[in-house]
Amino acid sequence: MNTLQQVRLIWKPLVYLLCLLPLVHVVTDVAGLTAGLGANPVEELLDRFGNWGLRFIMITLAVTPLRRITGWAWLLRFRRMFGLFTFFYVTLHFTTYVWLDQGLTMSVILEDVVKRPFITIGFTAFLLLLAMAATSTNGMRRRMRRRWDQLHYSAYVVAILGVWHYWWQVKADIVEPLIYAVILAVLLGARLRWRMRQQSLPRTRD
Repeated sequence: MNTLQQVRLIWKPLVYLLCLLPLVHVVTDVAGLTAGLGANPVEELLDRFGNWGLRFIMITLAVTPLRRITGWAWLLRFRRMFGLFTFFYVTLHFTTYVWLDQGLTMSVILEDVVKRPFITIGFTAFLLLLAMAATSTNGMRRRMRRRWDQLHYSAYVVAILGVWHYWWQVKADIVEPLIYAVILAVLLGARLRWRMRQQSLPRTRD
């Protein structure tokens, strides 16, 4: 069994199951099998799903730098999965907000989106993720061509908006959003450095 077969048959299913563990933890807490959700379960769910959405966008953005450092091309086979899990957990975060927190009251939700900047930013990030998830298939990539690349570079914008959304939400205790901001700065710095090196290389003529 070669490396690609191992990735497809063993590692991808295993990583997929590991990515579901945060949701399993929530389910067991809701069912009372583990620690529970505390005194404010809706806020706890919002925090958990939002944090896991941020973690997965950071993991997604880290795939390419890790591939360049290690030379392991097979790492790219996990990037789409991590991106879709980013969308999955952000969707759970969004659903918790509109359903459990706001009771599907559209007038209140729209007012929040318009008048509360951190929600406006979070909603913008969600729409970008929705567009990327809807076009994540190989067929859509072939049809969209260059536009696909342009759209999916928005993952960096989503990460920036996600950190910004978290930072404005917590107001006082900024330790966790600061950690995400530092990680994102490192990932963006690595990409910019790689692009500058590519541009500095002499171009050869055919």
